[in-house]
Formats: sequence, structure tokens, C-alpha cells
Amino acid sequence: MNLNGILEIVRLTDVGLLREHNEDAIASDDTMGFVILADGMGGYKAGEVASEMAVLSITAELKEVIQHTQPGKIDTQLGLQSEARLILNAVKNANEAIYNVSQTQQQCAGMGTTLVLGMFTNNKLLVGHIGDSRMYRLRDQILSQITEDHSLLQQQITAGQITKEQAKYSDNRNLVTRALGVESVVELTLNEYAVEVHDIYLLCSDGLTDLVEDHDIQATLNTLASNLAYAAHTLVQLANDNGGNDNISVILVKVNGSFEAQHTDKINPTGKIKRAWADIFFGWLK
Repeated sequence: MNLNGILEIVRLTDVGLLREHNEDAIASDDTMGFVILADGMGGYKAGEVASEMAVLSITAELKEVIQHTQPGKIDTQLGLQSEARLILNAVKNANEAIYNVSQTQQQCAGMGTTLVLGMFTNNKLLVGHIGDSRMYRLRDQILSQITEDHSLLQQQITAGQITKEQAKYSDNRNLVTRALGVESVVELTLNEYAVEVHDIYLLCSDGLTDLVEDHDIQATLNTLASNLAYAAHTLVQLANDNGGNDNISVILVKVNGSFEAQHTDKINPTGKIKRAWADIFFGWLK
């Protein structure tokens, strides 16, 4: 199913005011209803390598399989959507690739990246995330965070040790408890949500959420819902106006129509995956 025209997707990334490099990476493909954002971490340029590897490898692997099959089907044998199996497998492969590079290339030692991604299929949204990059949903003018950070702060909030207000001023704001590529194995949190026409979804790095309050994000999206490009620009500008101390990335997705699957074919997830994406980032390692 080609979701071009059904989904309106806008993406924007900005280095911010204080960083020399942009370690965020973003991508989208409206033909397969896929969006992805990664916020890298590590030494000089290593964060860029990790985030680009994550985005390029996951997107390429999913596209290679899906473009030759019919997405939106249920694998009754496994009880999982075929897309869910594909996402889990692609993230697993990306984690192994990043980890292997970090172990073999001294300049990339210790690198990793957060990750948030979404796949729209059959009037539903599969959301996967690792770390503290987030996805929000604006529905009926109310903004809701639909991912929960893998971070020390979130653990403290959940345990009742601190409040959300106290968390805003904590020195532990950027300590994630889970990241892609840091260890040989990582767990992706994957959830499914029903999608409604007129929903707006926001994927963002912490360069936005650390500096712009949720109520300001909500007000911006409500005011500029008819102009996603301007909404994205405004969100980035708000973060920069409030200090811009990190890279800032946003992806906005507006649902303009229904996209219920019409076929019953199954995806074959065993096709050969092209690795041309690898050529793009290996230049950084020289």
C-alpha cells in the first residue's frame, strides 16, 4: 500500500546554537508509511556515525523487503504483525552493526544512539523506541506522549523519587538507560496504536523536549496544524530561542485519510538485504 498523499510527512533537523556537529539523523518514506529518528552519542563524530548507521540500515532493510511484498498483513503462525517482526529484526541487525564498529574502530569506541520509529499500516501505528527520543500524538487538540523514556530520570519518576517538575532541573537529564549499539544486545520497546484521521504525530530528539514544554508544543501544533512545515520550523526555533544547547530534530506526520489493508498476502521477511547503505558512513571512519 502506497501511503503517499494519505500521510503528510515533514522532517527538520538543526545543529542548534552550541554544538559543532549534528549527531541527529532522520528519515521517512511515505510510500511505506515509515518514519525514523536517531540521536547519536559518543566521541568526536562517533555519535554521527551511530545515528546515521541506525537510520540508513533500518530504513534500507525494511524498504528492501516491503517494496516487493504487500504490507499490513497478520502472520497467524507467530501471532505478530509481519511488520513487527521486520522492525525487530532490522533493529537487531543495526545494533549488531553499530556495536561491531564501536569495538573495531578506536575513534568510534563507546558510540551509540537513541531511536524512535513508526510504521503506519492498516489504520494502525507500530511505534518502537530505545532511549529518550520521543513520539507524541496530537488528537482532538490534546497532546499525549506515547513513548516512555528509557532514562534514569524516568526510572526515578516512576519510582516516586522525584516529580516531573523536579526532573526538569535534575543533573541527570541526559542519562539514558538503554541505547542502540552500546551493548551486543538491546531491547526495542514496540507498541501498537489505533490511528484516526486528522491525528498528528511528532517524533523528536531531546534537543526539543529539554527546552520546550509540552504545552507549548501542543499550542504550536494546534495553531499550525494546516502548515506542518511551518510547525516544524517553529518548534525548532522555540528550542533555539530557549538556548539551543543541543541538536534539534522533529518529524511531523499528519493522517489525512484511512489506510486499511485490502489484501491478505504475507510478507516474506527472508529476502536478501542490500547493504549499499554501508558505503555512506564508512567514509567517517577514515
